[in-house]
Amino acid sequence: MRISDIHQYLAGLGALSVHRERVVRAWLQAKPLDACRRRQQAENFLPLGVRAGLPQLQAALEQLARIRSQHPASDGSARLLVELGDGQLVESVQLPRDGLCVSTQVGCAVGCRFCMTGKSGLLRQLSSGEIIAQVVLARQHRPVKKVVFMGMGEPAHNLANVLEAIDLLGTDGRIGHKNLVFSTVGDRRVFELLPQQRVKPALALSLHSTKADLRAHLLPKAAAIEPQELVELGEQYARRVGYPIQYQWTLLKGINDGQDELDAVLRLLKGKYAILNLIPFNSLEGDSYQRPDPQRIIEILKYVHSRGVLTKIRNSAGQDVDGGCGQLRARATGVVDTSRLRRSTG
Repeated sequence: MRISDIHQYLAGLGALSVHRERVVRAWLQAKPLDACRRRQQAENFLPLGVRAGLPQLQAALEQLARIRSQHPASDGSARLLVELGDGQLVESVQLPRDGLCVSTQVGCAVGCRFCMTGKSGLLRQLSSGEIIAQVVLARQHRPVKKVVFMGMGEPAHNLANVLEAIDLLGTDGRIGHKNLVFSTVGDRRVFELLPQQRVKPALALSLHSTKADLRAHLLPKAAAIEPQELVELGEQYARRVGYPIQYQWTLLKGINDGQDELDAVLRLLKGKYAILNLIPFNSLEGDSYQRPDPQRIIEILKYVHSRGVLTKIRNSAGQDVDGGCGQLRARATGVVDTSRLRRSTG
């Protein structure tokens, strides 16, 4: 179900635009669909035919997604295993400070070598309704004031549904545009379409290496865009919307944490409207990749930051529940037996 399907259903019941917007807004806020303003009764605002059709709509919306399991973590986050109407599983993450990370696909076609999600390949797209349903589920438990599209899937490969969800969240969802973060490995369609949208989200670009060949190896099915061009495209968007690009760099020991990469990323990002997010790999014993030693991570942060590129360390939320990058789904579906893997502390 897409958002447009909800509006079409309500229109078929005789709802005018103002009625449709009120019902959708109530759903977004995790309220009853007939919720009205204070001192206003539904029977005095919503037409009788619309009120009669709301129970059926409510049932359909509840079928979009449900929380199958919750995994609270010590950092204040909580990883959610979400079951969709057809039984497929995706993950959402309730972040500290009222944030939420949502999935946009079941699986992913990019096949990033350090990501569990890609091991199953792409199974199907999420509809805009299923994306929004993750926000509604989260709002039943805590406020959501920021939504990052960084869960399972590549948003650029599901553009129509993701853009529809972003538009709704940035309007009726009452979330500030820069608090909606579109995360992508890079796709020319993104740079073409995002500037045209009514709601222009912040942008996070998966960089991971300044070396084109290494980046292509780490992200096998990402669009063929050289790192330098990717940064140039990001810079154009950042200057247009007025907030910086977040460049994501998953730190992999012995792979992209060398001095040559640090000096190259300085040449690439210095003077740009950018933030470099260093993300230590969520290591498990048995993985082909490992995170650098803690001391090395701090050295990298200090070296790049002190030389003029705003740099932050972004540990994945909820690491102590072994749920990052599709691990909850992998464990539930048996794609990978992560229960047999112990976290590496190296």
